[in-house]
Order: sequence, then C-alpha cells, then structure tokens
Amino acid sequence: MEGRGTLRVIVTAAIALAPAAGASAQPAAGGGSRERIVELAHQVTVLAAIDTLPKPLKAFYKAHRTEMPSLALEPEFPVRGPERRFMVDRLLPFPFQDLPRTESELNAKFGDKAEGIGRLPWLVQESYVRLLDAMKAGDKEKILTESDVLGGLVVDLHSPLNLTENFDGQKTGQHGLWVRLVEKLPQALGRDLKVAPDAANYLDSPKEYVFSIMMGTYVWLDNTLYLEALTRRGKAGYGDPYFEDLARKVGPILKERLSRASEDAGSFWYTAWSVAGRPDLK
Repeated sequence: MEGRGTLRVIVTAAIALAPAAGASAQPAAGGGSRERIVELAHQVTVLAAIDTLPKPLKAFYKAHRTEMPSLALEPEFPVRGPERRFMVDRLLPFPFQDLPRTESELNAKFGDKAEGIGRLPWLVQESYVRLLDAMKAGDKEKILTESDVLGGLVVDLHSPLNLTENFDGQKTGQHGLWVRLVEKLPQALGRDLKVAPDAANYLDSPKEYVFSIMMGTYVWLDNTLYLEALTRRGKAGYGDPYFEDLARKVGPILKERLSRASEDAGSFWYTAWSVAGRPDLK
C-alpha cells in the first residue's frame, strides 16, 4: 500500500537525520539542554494510524500527511516536558483500583502526593476535545496539527516508562533508561521498526478509554526493566553491541506497543470525525 511505502521512506529519512543510537547527546547551542532529535516512534505511529482509518477519512489524511508536523519535510515535534508522563504507581499499586478519573478528584484525594506526577491522561483527553472541535469546524490545518499532537501523546501513553516513578531507571540502577528505550531504541531498530495495527475502532467513551490504554501499557513495565537489565550484562557501555542486543530483546515489545498506539491514535481520530457528524473533509 502507498502508506507502507511512505512509512519506509520516512523511517529511512529519520534515521539519516537522527544521531546514531549509541552516540552521546550533544548540548543545545543556547544552553546545556539536550538537542531535540527526530522522534521516530511518533512518526511511524502517526503514519501507520492513517492506514487504520475507513476510506473517506484515510483519503483525507493521506492527501495531506506531509502537512502534519511530524511528517513534514522538516519535521517538528511538541516540546517534551515532565507533564507528558503519569507516574501512577507513586499513588497506587497496580491495578490502580479506585484511581480518580478527573484531575480535580485526583488532587483532592492525594494532595501533595500527586504533585509533579504528570498530566498525560488529561493531555490526551484535552487533545481529543480540540480535535473534535476542529473536526466540527472543518478546519483542515487544526485537524492535521491536532491529530499529530494526539498521536504523539498516544505514543507516550503506550510507553510503560511514562507511567512509573522509575521512568528513568533511577530506582533500579538503570539510569538513563528513558532516553535509551524511548528515543534511541527506535533508531537502533531502524528499518526493522515495522508495526501492524488493526483497524481503528469507534470509542464509546474516549475519556475512559485513556485509562484502559494505561492499564494495558503498565503490564509491560517489569518485562521491559528485566530485559534491559539483561541486555547490559557483560557489556562495558552503551555502544553498538548494547543497542543491537536491546533491539533483539526489547524491540518486540516496542513494536507491539507502537502497533497498538497506531490503532488507538486512528481510533481517536475516527471517533472525533464520527462524533462531529462525519464531515466531508478535503
């Protein structure tokens, strides 16, 4: 299919632009923060999500995919901050029974304990509402931009590291884990980063579905931590041998997570379009 061919092109281009998986990050020109790199997982997920859609909606996204910020010739990504995670295990043990479903209820129940844990579930919900409004208005630019933002947030929600207080491996002696798994592992997989999402579904309750995704993501945390620790055994550092082994051991989990992220991103887009009355988008 055309979308699959484009996916291969974007993966190749992103690998060319991104630093090698084992390379050290360089400081930004204006200060000490790390440079933003091409978020390959975001790109792959957004493009694959297009292929999950029914024909009328798929045709719109395919025709305008290069107008989506992450798929543009010079891709752009939202600024990533600590609000794009949700350290839920600081509050409750899995399976997070009685977790409040609104931010105000969460803060009322946990008080200072909830401070700084992130806003990821609500960022997804807020992005969906903006996309729905854009669909109702028929605003092509806002539809494409917000769909892209929402796709990136859905990717975040499918990463188990974004849902734990141990997001950087600091509690298990795996310091720097977030960058290695979330940013560099996709680069290490390169052309082998292939996803296989199912068709998009209509979501009866997009708000509640956010928490369903979260539950399905968190169960991968222990396996991810164990396999990364296993990868480090016998290796002097984080060079090519480490990332080659990481791709073999943790790569299948990443592919599964991004496949589900692609399906879910498409489902949010499809639901917003349907609730908006299935406008004829051009």
